This record gives sequence, structure tokens and C-alpha cells, in this order.
Amino acid sequence: MKKLLAAICLLFTAPLVAQVTAIKAGTVIDPSRGTILKDQVILIEQGKIKAIGSVLPIPSGAQVIDLSGEWVTAGLMDAHTHMTLTEIEGNAPFESFYLNESTTYRGMRGLHNSQALLSQGFTTLRDVGNSGEYAMSDVRRAIEQGWFIGPTIIDAGKIIAPFGGQSRNMPPHVGPFWGFEYIDADGPAEVRKAVRTNIYYGAGVIKLVADNSAYHYSLDEFRAAVEEAHHAGIPVAVHVYSGDAADNAIEAGVDSIEHGFELTDAQLKKMKDKGIFLVSTDFPRAHLDIVGTSGGILPEPAVLAPKIIDRLTRAHKMGVKLVFGTDVVVDMKGRTRADMMFDYLGVWRLAGIAPQDILRAMTSNAADLLRIEKVRGRVAEGLAADLVAMPANPLDDIEALRKIDFVMKDGKIVKGSGAVH
Repeated sequence: MKKLLAAICLLFTAPLVAQVTAIKAGTVIDPSRGTILKDQVILIEQGKIKAIGSVLPIPSGAQVIDLSGEWVTAGLMDAHTHMTLTEIEGNAPFESFYLNESTTYRGMRGLHNSQALLSQGFTTLRDVGNSGEYAMSDVRRAIEQGWFIGPTIIDAGKIIAPFGGQSRNMPPHVGPFWGFEYIDADGPAEVRKAVRTNIYYGAGVIKLVADNSAYHYSLDEFRAAVEEAHHAGIPVAVHVYSGDAADNAIEAGVDSIEHGFELTDAQLKKMKDKGIFLVSTDFPRAHLDIVGTSGGILPEPAVLAPKIIDRLTRAHKMGVKLVFGTDVVVDMKGRTRADMMFDYLGVWRLAGIAPQDILRAMTSNAADLLRIEKVRGRVAEGLAADLVAMPANPLDDIEALRKIDFVMKDGKIVKGSGAVH
């Protein structure tokens, strides 16, 4: 009896041995360092990469995944998404997509879209607003609690803008209904309060709209946002196309310019000098034809499409830090949102950008912008095991990313052998 009790005590006091997963990888690509390593073993324990090497012994009892015929790299990131937003096709008023949908319903859409993108290889998403009353903050929390399988999400809360959000010319009697989506903030004091409001409700990035109206944010207003956000350790993203508003945002030291379709060479050079990222949202022409002008927010597709390619080409040649961001907000019959996001790769190719640089913009560059480079974005020891694999080499043809057939998130398989559904 004493021996039995001793055995039971030993069973409950002995440390639990963590499950080890061993991936036999045919080729491992680390775009951040430009390395390609053949016949590697990746050991994963407690959601992180424990070791990588060509002659690593596989521990007894480890789960072994055979990807010896595959190309393995870090999970993909999209730094400009709107997971709860689906615009109405054509030139419908921008407001029409959110006036008849509750925050709860939109949160469900956000979860659905996020999970679908994870299954296609996007292990990290930055959601930059338009989610009602902080729907994506709740989606993020639910995933972090383990209630649902999903990607890492960094969300912006409500978009901060000068009076009117991204609406225009609404009659006074309808009231400021855009408050469902935006925080009106005019003057440095109001901007500071808006930043604090978003941080209070859980935002991991601050998003401002700079030049949607005839008026735009001043240098002092941008500085207030940057100072307040950076004090809390949170980056600032700015929706801006060009002009004085872009000058003010760049001078204030924001972390990223979103879109920037008409940025001049001088503005791009200053971005490079200050280390500001360009999240370029390079809409393919076919997508622009569906969106139209988005209720007057965008130029006509025939005008905008060539500007996008020209700006991306110039930014790349000048050495501006580029991050992949798509801004997909419409549905196309018979196509997933991930399919549409991969369409943006064609625009990068047209701009003359090499596959390795595109892959870097989708992984390590994005991690740098999102301030998670010490946790995610590379295939390296100590980092999260966010991995994707495909049967062809994306450095030969970046379109190989469309064929991702294995996805791992924090060491858990979500697509491929042993996936949990």
C-alpha cells in the first residue's frame, strides 16, 4: 500500500514532459536573412521553435510531420485588413455597408474571415478599423482565450478622423451616425483623448484618416497622436494619399503610411530616411472595377490603377520599407477573400519586385512594423512556430503561395496532416 501511494504521489508531482513536434522540411526559407536551407529538422515545443538543423536527433515519442518534399517558411502577414467589412459593389455610399448590421453580426463575420485566412497561410492580421463597436477587439480576445482557432490579430479599434469620419455631405438632421465606426477628433487635445479611448478598449495600433475631406490633420494633431500612442508602446498608421496631409504625417514620425497612392519622390525619400513603412494596398484593376470609387473616397479605377504600380515601383527602387497589405473589402463570386488577397501579388510583380522581397514584405518586414519581430515573422529558434509549407518554391514564382497546403499556428496544425477543425 505504501508503495502504491508513493507511486501515485510521484505521478502527480513529476513534471509533465511537453509534447515535441518534429518537422522534416525539404527546404526552409527565411526571407529576413535571405537563407535557404535544405533537409532541415525543425523541433517545436510549447508553441515555439526549439531548434533547427540538418542533423538534429528527433526525440523519442515526438510527433513527426513529413514535409520533406515541401518548401517551408514563416506564416504570412497582411497589415491592412478589414475583417468585419464587406462593401456593396459599385459606387454605393460608403456608409451603406454598416448602417444595417449590428456589431455582433459583424464580429461573427470577422471571426469567419479571420479563420478562413488562417487556413490559407495568413497567421497574423492587422485589422485597421471599420468594425463597429470594437468587434475585432472581441474577436481577438476570443481567439486569445482559446475559444476559437484563429490568427494573431492586432486591431485598431475605431478609426480616428477629423469631423465626419469618411462620410461626406450628410444632412445635419441625421446626426453623426458615423460614430459607429469613427471617433471625431479635432485639435491635439481631442486627438489625444481619441487615442486614449482606443487604447482603453484594447487597440494594438492607432489608425487615423488624414485626407478624406477638404480639411486634414495638422502637424500638431499628428504629433499628439504619435506622442500618445508611442508613450503606450503602440504604433500609428495613417490613411493618406498625398499632399500636405502626407507631409504632416511623415514629419510627425508616424509608423506607417497606408495607401499613399500619389506620394512624391521627396515624400518617399523622407519616409525612407525616417524609417516609416509603406503599407501599399496595391489594388488590382479587377478589384478596383468592383469597388468603383467607394462612394467617392477613391479616384476612378482607370486613373488609380497605373498610379498604384508607379508609386510601388518608385518606393521599392528608393528602398522604402514595404509591408504587404491588401484592403480587400468586397466579395467576388466563387472566390475566397484569401484568393483575392493573393491577386495583389500580381501588382507587385508588375512593379518589378523580386519574390524574395515580396515574401519579406509578407513576413519579417510586417513583423517589424507590428512590433512583434521578437515573437513572430521568421523561422528562427525561440520564435513562435507560425509556419506554412507548399509544394513549389515561392522564390521562383511567388504565386506558389496560392498552393499552401500546410499551416501551423503557435505549434498547432490548422491545415495539413493532423489539422484540428
